[in-house]
Amino acid sequence: MENEDQATPDVEVGEENRTAEKTDSNVAILITLVALLLWFGFQSVQLWRERGNLNGVKVNQESAIQESEKIRLQFQGLMTKTSELANQGHVGAKLIIEELQKRGIGVPPGPGSKPAEKLEPKPAK
Repeated sequence: MENEDQATPDVEVGEENRTAEKTDSNVAILITLVALLLWFGFQSVQLWRERGNLNGVKVNQESAIQESEKIRLQFQGLMTKTSELANQGHVGAKLIIEELQKRGIGVPPGPGSKPAEKLEPKPAK
């Protein structure tokens, strides 16, 4: 009989432990979910702020981009006129065109100019 009495309280204690473990695991899961929610919220706010900052930088650069486009178009027009002079035989214009090509600046071909020669790849040593 003594063995039976001892077995009954163990079962009851075991059930109480299971209830306590279940509550502890629910609290742990709840804390984890709240932490994840806070982390995702924080990250979302940070991304929203960064997006606003990037839009501000883009707006600030618009005027510089427009100015650089104007200068590029002016330079392209100047190079077109210089190329036309070089095609007409002007020695100074030919020298300028050659120097620009050596430096890798593409000169737009004139209306009556010959197509540019293709550069052949150099064999690797």
